Amino acid sequence: MIHQNLALVTGANGHLGNNLIRLLLDKGVPVRGSVRDLKNNSSFAKLNCEMVQADITEKRSLIVAMQGVEVVYAVGAAFKLWAKDPKKEIYDVNLLGTKNLIEAAAESGVKRIVYVSSIAALNYSVLPVKESSGQNPDRRDMYYNSKNDGETLAFELARQYGIELVAVLPSAMIGAEAFGNLNVSYHIIKLILNKEIPVETNIALNWVDVKDVAEGCYLAAVKGRSGERYILANEKCTSIRQTTQIAKDLFPELKLKLPLAVPKPLLFFAAWLMETGSKITGKAPLLTTKDIAMFSGLQQDFDISKAQSELGFNPKSPVQTVKEAMLYLKANSDRLL
Repeated sequence: MIHQNLALVTGANGHLGNNLIRLLLDKGVPVRGSVRDLKNNSSFAKLNCEMVQADITEKRSLIVAMQGVEVVYAVGAAFKLWAKDPKKEIYDVNLLGTKNLIEAAAESGVKRIVYVSSIAALNYSVLPVKESSGQNPDRRDMYYNSKNDGETLAFELARQYGIELVAVLPSAMIGAEAFGNLNVSYHIIKLILNKEIPVETNIALNWVDVKDVAEGCYLAAVKGRSGERYILANEKCTSIRQTTQIAKDLFPELKLKLPLAVPKPLLFFAAWLMETGSKITGKAPLLTTKDIAMFSGLQQDFDISKAQSELGFNPKSPVQTVKEAMLYLKANSDRLL
């Protein structure tokens, strides 16, 4: 057990970072949040929380942010599945960010780090997936590679510098409210409500409430064993089709239709057209050929017994989580949908 004094949350204006700060403040933990741009602070205006400027790609800024800090919640990362130059914009940023963060912690006397990894860093060859199954051998996606290699590097450097490090691996985070911009996971719910996923992709997601993940991060800081990883997810994944069915039942007035099954070659062709368009517009495509190749048919089912027994992690059901996220988006449709 570790008694928490000052905690630093990096990536404080992200979906998890913002919720984590609020949870820590509710628990009486003094918090400092770091953001890349201090002007981007509307979601913190009324919180009793010190905000500092720091960028994971600038080690000096992290050292300044970590002064007097006992526990660092390493939330800040490049979280996107598409970029014009994915190695430079995603992989290199996340690897450099991890290196800078651990080195800055060592120079600042930080005792403990809760490193936010991802279910992207898990091995899906045997279901249900466990922490002990090792790293993900699939090397087709730069975001996935960055989470795999970033987590491995974090453990190596923490051992080297004698810092306690616990890794948490969240799944697709949504919830009853969002602060700031919608994340990738919310965007999928938004597409369903806007009738923008007409065809069946056989893609499933493991939905989890962001507040449960925030609680899991705190529990990892307090109870987690150094050198260990903990999955913060639900046991069962939910397909896009099942998620659409939840929306149909919740909002009959929308007259939503379940996505139509189409032959896989047609899916690949549609995704290829979208990718081609993205090269012209510079905007992320709705679907990529890699998405279909990597995720169509992939079951993201997890054994969460380790996080349950060692941390006391107890997430709400995926159906409840999806319903609350949909109700929130619908209630704020003028602003978000």
